[in-house]
Amino acid sequence: MESIWSKTYTRKQRPALEEDIEADAAVIGGGMAGILTAWYLERAGVRTVVLEAEQIGGGQTGNTTAKITSQHGMFCHTFIEKKGEETARKYVQANQRAVQEYKKLIREEHICCDLTECDAFVYSKDGEKLKRETEAARRLGVCADFVRQIEIPAACAGAVRFPAQAEFHPLKFISALARRLRVYEDSRVTEVADHQVKTACGSVKAGKIVFASHFPFINFPGMYFARMHQVRSYVLALEDAGDLKGMYIGDGKETLSFRQYGQYILLGGQSHRTGENKGGRRYEKLKSAAKELYPKSSVAAYWSAQDCITADSVPFIGCYSPDRPNWFVASGFRKWGMTSSMAAAMILRDMICGIENEYAEVFAPGRFSAEELPQLMKDGKEAVKGTVKRLFHIPSETAETLERGSGAVVETPEGKAGVFKTEENVIRQVDIVCPHLRCELTWNPDERSWDCPCHGSRFDSEGRLLDGPAQEGIHYE
Repeated sequence: MESIWSKTYTRKQRPALEEDIEADAAVIGGGMAGILTAWYLERAGVRTVVLEAEQIGGGQTGNTTAKITSQHGMFCHTFIEKKGEETARKYVQANQRAVQEYKKLIREEHICCDLTECDAFVYSKDGEKLKRETEAARRLGVCADFVRQIEIPAACAGAVRFPAQAEFHPLKFISALARRLRVYEDSRVTEVADHQVKTACGSVKAGKIVFASHFPFINFPGMYFARMHQVRSYVLALEDAGDLKGMYIGDGKETLSFRQYGQYILLGGQSHRTGENKGGRRYEKLKSAAKELYPKSSVAAYWSAQDCITADSVPFIGCYSPDRPNWFVASGFRKWGMTSSMAAAMILRDMICGIENEYAEVFAPGRFSAEELPQLMKDGKEAVKGTVKRLFHIPSETAETLERGSGAVVETPEGKAGVFKTEENVIRQVDIVCPHLRCELTWNPDERSWDCPCHGSRFDSEGRLLDGPAQEGIHYE
């Protein structure tokens, strides 16, 4: 399951950190947010090092649909109601500025990354809702309009259009930036203490430390594990599906996302909370939708991505915690990681350089409002459920009854374990307890992975770590 970005571009390998070094700033994470932050810090004269656990762009950046847009779904009217017009306007402005900054950077640095300017649309069956959203977007400074006819074959009453947005190839883009940065790959951070960032074979001493690793893995202070949850979604790259001039996202549940890349249409959907995919068949459902919408199409690639979502749907960008004034964080981008990454890079650059940023308060990690309580309580309930399940859940299956090509939590003579049975009838057994905060894992049949329903950590069928906040695998020695 390799993304179209990985299939169409080969990244240059970079060495691992194998000594103790010093820098002004250390950035943990070599995805879009980490590379952009390092780029802007270096341009501001801040000597910066990037530490990446695997290969740059190998996490969510390599699995994104790569839409550069301030059109974040049907959100303007809701944001005004919940946050007030001033805060909502700054959120939109920060993302509008991010779109323009991408275009400027790509143009000035002559980066070949298949940048294409296009409009972004959110479509819906509810015409009145679309008109209300259009007016809300205009109040926030967007040149938005309501259109009745759109080019995708989806039943709807029309769409809200945001003009002059963009799309690109994310791996080509960050690889071009990374060539001019000090980046160490295969350098998973194992410990952060004050101004010291440690890996297995070396360390970085830095005055400022930025956590740009998708999900912050230091639990205290910050408690980000209690303030976000993770969601998975799935994508197909379709050949022979025609051409699109715009980018599209549907409103509500069970809707689809569309964008063009070269000869492919990227069709996305089937989102669910990580760890809650019993029964699976997400790819099959997407393929069925593709056949209905584009009967002559075929699947060239398919993959999935994971998104962190905060209780109020606004990213955490800023100081990690009042107790750690020299630590910074960028996380919780929802499904809009491209513009959120650019906004984060510019905000963090300004904060580290002592420059006031007019948008920083909107994204400040220390914010809290009563409207977050329902989601916080829901997330807390899921965490408790995962812990209780570990203690009291009695599996109904055994390794012997498990079908080939499937996995489950089973009862063994030693107690509960996670078992995957290969097509060759080989048993792969793992510890079923997430090493992050001890929740019981569940089997994801679509990804053939063990997923944590509490905080979203993921492991492959043999127990190797795929996604944090866990920092170690679950394989048995």
